[in-house]
Amino acid sequence: MKLAKKSMVILFVLALVAALFAIASYVFDANSFVAFAAEAGEPAAVAEDAAVAAEAAAAAPSLTAIGAAIAIGFATLGGAIGMGLAIAKAMDGIARQPEASGKIRSVLMLGLVFIETVVIYALIVAILIMFVV
Repeated sequence: MKLAKKSMVILFVLALVAALFAIASYVFDANSFVAFAAEAGEPAAVAEDAAVAAEAAAAAPSLTAIGAAIAIGFATLGGAIGMGLAIAKAMDGIARQPEASGKIRSVLMLGLVFIETVVIYALIVAILIMFVV
């Protein structure tokens, strides 16, 4: 059970990092570049920064997509590793004590459900990053 808890914490931290990456891409959008150039008061700087703003506007959705991809990619990778290790330990326990296979199997299923729940939460976070942020 400690392994499942560690994997859930790691998945949560990775999803949080991906969310922060997407929020940073949202903060540095095209409007902030144009406002900065307008404060400078130079027409050439405004025109030049407008081109930079257009590039930033084109890059912002791709940064959000990268953040969502990182979130769901690490979540599924961590979930798959956690499930594989949990199943391996359960099979090892059943091989050592075949009479306790019912209890081991029920605890295994409960642990797998918790791990899969964290992966589904990461999917929800990735969807929120894509469409809300």
